[in-house]
Amino acid sequence: MTHRILIVEDQADICKLIRMTLEFGDFEIHEAHDGETGLNMARAVKPHVMLLDVMMPGLLDGYQVCSRIKQDPDLKQIQVIMLTARGQATDLQAGSAAGADAYLVKPFSPLELIERVEAMADTTPV
Repeated sequence: MTHRILIVEDQADICKLIRMTLEFGDFEIHEAHDGETGLNMARAVKPHVMLLDVMMPGLLDGYQVCSRIKQDPDLKQIQVIMLTARGQATDLQAGSAAGADAYLVKPFSPLELIERVEAMADTTPV
């Protein structure tokens, strides 16, 4: 079964690295480059897993997007992995408070990323 993955990341090089890491798996990959677009795409695509940066341009940061997804009955089943350079204890707490299912700090291990995504995608209801 193909799993839908939504990457919400404003840096093109990181987006490309994530896509290259995941493209060998059985994934349908979608991309957004700011929080508002990411939230709208989540509503349209209904991904199994969302990889969400924290610091992005626009009105919504990653924590706000995550919180809105987890509060929406139609979207709350999406598994959200915060993928960010912000790795302090307070950042992890903010991610947890927003409802993130996992938190990976950049630079991340591509192997760890694909293992996390595969494990989470397999547990997400379709």
